Amino acid sequence: MKKKIAVFLAGSGNQDGSEITEATSLIISLAEFQAEVDFFAPNSNFTPLDFITHKPMGNETRNLMLEAARITRGKINSLEDFTDSGFDALILPGGMGAALYLSNWASLEQNCQVHPKLESALLNFHKSSRPIGAICIAPAIVARVLGKHDLTVTCGDDLKTAQAVQKTGARVERCPAYDFISDRLNKVVSAPAYMCENTNAFEVYTGIRNLTKEIIEMA
Repeated sequence: MKKKIAVFLAGSGNQDGSEITEATSLIISLAEFQAEVDFFAPNSNFTPLDFITHKPMGNETRNLMLEAARITRGKINSLEDFTDSGFDALILPGGMGAALYLSNWASLEQNCQVHPKLESALLNFHKSSRPIGAICIAPAIVARVLGKHDLTVTCGDDLKTAQAVQKTGARVERCPAYDFISDRLNKVVSAPAYMCENTNAFEVYTGIRNLTKEIIEMA
């Protein structure tokens, strides 16, 4: 039986949205393991960045859900309409969109607030013992919600982020980009991806494929 997976995105592009290599690596891996996938993103506006100058693009605004639809070939749903019924697992790719718009981790770190729909989903999936996958910066968001449950995640080799994540109550293990950490008690699987320095796209893909395989087996 195919597993039904919810994937949460936020825009498109590592600096102000979902990290595209991570998101596409996940999409390819989920297809390999024959999962049925629904994508969700906040239906809200933001000010995009110029990826060359790293500065806001003047008065321009874009929509997070419409930008995420560029990654998913138009297959996208509003996060505000998400209900967890019928899903076997939930996976969060990384990118600054997760730290800016699925939460405000980018500014408040361990004291951040998480998007209410995402927070509710994480709590419900954990309570019902359904797997949760988190990639790159996303394990920090999961830790903010579930850290008190003796959670273990990875932040790659990013020591600053690891120190903040530990303040949520979670444990942090170092991990190379091509690997993942599986907390089988909590059914939370995390992969570091670009949280590792000097990594490359193939290592990122390999880690995400391994995470996906573990999630599908858990589900």
